[in-house]
Amino acid sequence: MTSVGLVRSFDVAEGWGVIDGDDVPGGCWVHFSVVAADGYRELTPGQAVFYRAEAAEQDGFGYRAIKVWTTDDEPADQRLSPGASAAYRSTLSLTFDPPPRGGAPA
Repeated sequence: MTSVGLVRSFDVAEGWGVIDGDDVPGGCWVHFSVVAADGYRELTPGQAVFYRAEAAEQDGFGYRAIKVWTTDDEPADQRLSPGASAAYRSTLSLTFDPPPRGGAPA
């Protein structure tokens, strides 16, 4: 069931916050990973959101958000291709310059 709430708080550095709504007494814990948006995902205190939550003990809250979005139309759930991982992935390639000719630099 979809609910409407307001963001009480959101710590961008830690990536989590709290949503208040009629069906989540005491607030609903929300993690950035369940925000259905492209790019950098964060919420702003006072922002109206749509969400789905489940009853769960999460950091002192009795509810945990399982999906949050900010538009009237709910975004489709992202489907993973078979064998794909839901983990984030990044790479880093380092290229070093060759050492100077003739020994150590002066």
